[in-house]
Amino acid sequence: MKIVVAPNSFKGSLSATQAAAAIARGVREALPRATVVEVPIADGGEGTAEALVTANRGTYQWVNVEGPLGDAVLASYGLIDGGSTAVMEMASASGFSLVTAARRDVKKASTFGFGQLLDAARAAGAKSIISGIGGSATNDCGAGMAQALGVRLLDASGHDVPRGGAALLGVERIDVSGMNPAWKSVAVRVACDVTNPLTGPRGASAVYGPQKGADPDTVGLLDRALDHFAEVIERDLGKRVADVPGAGAAGGTGAGMIAFLDAVLEPGAPLVVGASGFDRHLAGADLVITGEGRADAQTAYGKAPGEVARRAHALGIPVVLIAGSKGPGWETLSELGVTSVVTLIEEGADLQSALNEPEGVLARAAVVACRRHPWTT
Repeated sequence: MKIVVAPNSFKGSLSATQAAAAIARGVREALPRATVVEVPIADGGEGTAEALVTANRGTYQWVNVEGPLGDAVLASYGLIDGGSTAVMEMASASGFSLVTAARRDVKKASTFGFGQLLDAARAAGAKSIISGIGGSATNDCGAGMAQALGVRLLDASGHDVPRGGAALLGVERIDVSGMNPAWKSVAVRVACDVTNPLTGPRGASAVYGPQKGADPDTVGLLDRALDHFAEVIERDLGKRVADVPGAGAAGGTGAGMIAFLDAVLEPGAPLVVGASGFDRHLAGADLVITGEGRADAQTAYGKAPGEVARRAHALGIPVVLIAGSKGPGWETLSELGVTSVVTLIEEGADLQSALNEPEGVLARAAVVACRRHPWTT
């Protein structure tokens, strides 16, 4: 019997890699003769790079970059597919968590470090880049990223504008002549599940600015700055990015990646599950076990376990989902081919034990899942 173990992270307790190892341990205890394949998965959020590196047996690279406010940050990215594909998370270099609450300044925060991380991956030989862009501290439309890649953003006097979203009001011309031409042969794919445009009431500044410390006046200032920058991008680069669904992601970095890197914004779960190599491991599989912290309607629509179930079901392979708990709409998972949902709470795990010993609790749930069903005997 071949069993593919492909869980998402259990947020707050286990990464996808740790969850896969714990479930696999339980499967081997219940079915010692089974062949167990671990494929940790993600949907573009936190843990995406780790899941892809582990699933593909890749390697990590570490880069010294500038954080959102210019502080030194040690960021990482992964290399998979023999080094031809780089995987990363914007938050590693330009994340909200890298700046203390007392120092947060969304007007000045820059994606420069993210650009340094991207350029390091290109210089290492990556011909394809997959990036998550959640958790940013920035609202600069990827301007800092572009500056790190050699793009000059010039004011009316021909001087480079400062970094940060507020400074975009002063951009009068974009000069891309200093950008390495090798970027033209690098395919950039972005895991992006939001559909916000760049500006307006549903734009980056209005929706996400307050989460980053922007008061109403600052939201208005940043929205005007992004609107102006989009106009300059359209005039100088010939790309209309303001209304593209997802342009407002990560403080407008979605728009900036389209403008400067010809990036493609894609739904996170299909992109990351596909890149994990999950599909090739389905050959000859008798069962797939996936999981995440809470199983609900969102699991079926847009989350990685739902994508796993969809792909397995298409091949007639039964799917078991292990979750910390169930929420409204979990029943919809049956439509994707999930034959059983096993929750830690239902199997007798109290909250404290789940927090103190999550690997053991998850392994025991996997034992229960395997012993409960006739197709594992």
